Amino acid sequence: MRILLIAGAFNSLTQRVYAELGDHGHQVSVELVTRETPLPEVVRRHAPELIVAPMLKTAIPREVWSAHTCLIVHPGPVGDRGPSSVDWAVHLGADRWGVTVLQANDEMDGGDIWAAASCPVPDVGKSDLYRNEIADAALEAVLTAVARVASGTHRPQPQAELADAAKPGHPRPPFRQESRRIDWRADPTDTVVRKLRAADSQPGVRDELLGDIWHLHGGHPEDTLTGRPGELLATRCGAICRATADGAVWIPELRPPRAPGTPGTLKLPATLALGDRLPPLPEVPAPHGPGDGPDSGPDNGPGGGPRTWTDIRYREDGPVGFLEFSFPGGAMSTDHCRRLLAAYRRACARPTSVLVLGGRRDFFSNGIHLHVIEAAADPAEESWANIQAMDDLVEAVLTTTDRLVVAALGGNAAAGGAMLALAADEVWCRAAVVLNPHYRLMGLYGSEYWTYTLPGRTGPEVAAQLTGRALPVTAAAGARLGLVDRIIDCPAQDFTAQTARLAVRLASAPTTQARIATKKAHRERDEAHRPLAVYRELELAQMHRIFFDPDQPYHALRRAFVRKEPTAAPPAHPGWSPAGV
Repeated sequence: MRILLIAGAFNSLTQRVYAELGDHGHQVSVELVTRETPLPEVVRRHAPELIVAPMLKTAIPREVWSAHTCLIVHPGPVGDRGPSSVDWAVHLGADRWGVTVLQANDEMDGGDIWAAASCPVPDVGKSDLYRNEIADAALEAVLTAVARVASGTHRPQPQAELADAAKPGHPRPPFRQESRRIDWRADPTDTVVRKLRAADSQPGVRDELLGDIWHLHGGHPEDTLTGRPGELLATRCGAICRATADGAVWIPELRPPRAPGTPGTLKLPATLALGDRLPPLPEVPAPHGPGDGPDSGPDNGPGGGPRTWTDIRYREDGPVGFLEFSFPGGAMSTDHCRRLLAAYRRACARPTSVLVLGGRRDFFSNGIHLHVIEAAADPAEESWANIQAMDDLVEAVLTTTDRLVVAALGGNAAAGGAMLALAADEVWCRAAVVLNPHYRLMGLYGSEYWTYTLPGRTGPEVAAQLTGRALPVTAAAGARLGLVDRIIDCPAQDFTAQTARLAVRLASAPTTQARIATKKAHRERDEAHRPLAVYRELELAQMHRIFFDPDQPYHALRRAFVRKEPTAAPPAHPGWSPAGV
């Protein structure tokens, strides 16, 4: 079918719907719309057979939905309505939630239902849930709905007809800050964490801290530190630890409030955001691996022991090492890169034959940290430091020749983060992963040795297409192109365990030691032909020119991205053309 996607942003779900529908043989084009977009004119230009709205904050006008079948993807169960559905799911501690694909009409979220799918709700933040369980259910429902539309025989059901059988949700009001407020004197840790996680990416929880108003982003339980409720106890990896009524929570990021009519404010690591306001606090070392404390998951200790948090964690299972990391939004600052490199070097000192890099659910990496760069006194210098730190990390992976390195992507990867994955010997992806192996939409040439790894995997012609067209790629398409070596088709919650089983099997395979020897010889041949330093030098020459020229598009594009402002002239995107792709 000829399908037009209309969305408020080309976010993770929109990208996944776009890429998956393309993989299913549909001709898909995308239009990003605002309240000012002349949607009837846009639709006439595309002449679609079907319109799908994966993420839309504005109403579709009657002129459009009365003439075209328009499918709205609502991230809530049948009967649920309102703009804060996923926020409510996390805040209420729901066990299960769902996604409904319904037909646009005059009543917001009230149209006839084409398809619905349910999903579990694990103890994770709203954005993680949205990108994983909610997105999985959304794809299931969208593909079902599109197939039903294509059949020409299916009649969508009015919501009232499904009320009894589906046990629907109900209209919910917008989730406003007064409902998110934390009572530090009375709220226990689990309540505080749930409130923080229901607002983790946006809008954050508005709160007073050290005499100023901040939006708190992200929350992780802490059982080993206690203090007077509301007081700051410690720092770790850029996060702050704040006491609750019965324990404490780690808060990774802070953002000052946005004044009306002003640009968006920056979401930063908490200690960086507070700066000189931060009182002297102990930096509590993070548990990194065996003997250092909890290592069974992002928050929980072994066997359900005391809960704590760190963004980098190392563990072992026999001959396999697992270096897990998770940074908010997948962004990696200079500090993130340097700490991960130090952890990688420690992991390489261990007696293992396979090292798994990643392996957690949600984002693998999206490359350099644009918010930290924008906040720097000299963004050009910070951009330069950040890309050098990313390059150092990728170089360490590329030059590891005494073991096999597996990049395990439980979530999406983009730009330098995608190239970090390609530095490994094998790339394993959860089937739901979307890859964006390009830099152009941020006005960058790119580094991370991509001119060595990407053509080496796909060939130069496909590499040029991927970086030039700048379009998202599914894990399945990535496997066909040579970007992905193994697809793991499992729920997000099972990815870590599935990866571990496969890695142990790889380490015990009779061919593994021979592969390590072959890998070392191959690296030596490549180095003799053209040293890695040459690739790095040529890439960084381009990046230096971009970073230190204030007239380069990168600077305006970066500011617009982090401050959520429209760009005057974004790079042309081939996916957003009347002909589609």
